[in-house]
Amino acid sequence: MYVPALAAFGGSAFGAVSTIISGWMTRRRALRERHHAHAFSKREKLYRSFIEEASRLYADALVSDRSEIPALVHLYALIGRMRILSSDEVVRAAERVGRLIVEAYLAPNRSFVDLPSFMEEMDPLREFGEACRRELQIIPSR
Repeated sequence: MYVPALAAFGGSAFGAVSTIISGWMTRRRALRERHHAHAFSKREKLYRSFIEEASRLYADALVSDRSEIPALVHLYALIGRMRILSSDEVVRAAERVGRLIVEAYLAPNRSFVDLPSFMEEMDPLREFGEACRRELQIIPSR
């Protein structure tokens, strides 16, 4: 007489516990996916800002002796944020871009006639972009 009642209670308890655990696991997975998507988006925006600012500064540095100190400070602030969020490879590539921009400001101005002699330098962000792409491929974008 007690056995069927205990079996029914045990079945009900097991069903309730499994429903709770299943709901908890589903919620946890959704939160993790949202976190990964947010991390991916945050890095993508940071890298885009850096590329836009570095490109503008490099173009200016090629034709001007007058450096834009506030813009350089902003560029190094972006690098500082990368030190928190990014891999060492990305940070090193960003630091090399920053040094290249400072060196370009210190070098003599370039003109269109000089273009063939510094074609290799025309893509100072190539290494940075490739490092970012490798890093973003590792992060699940879900």
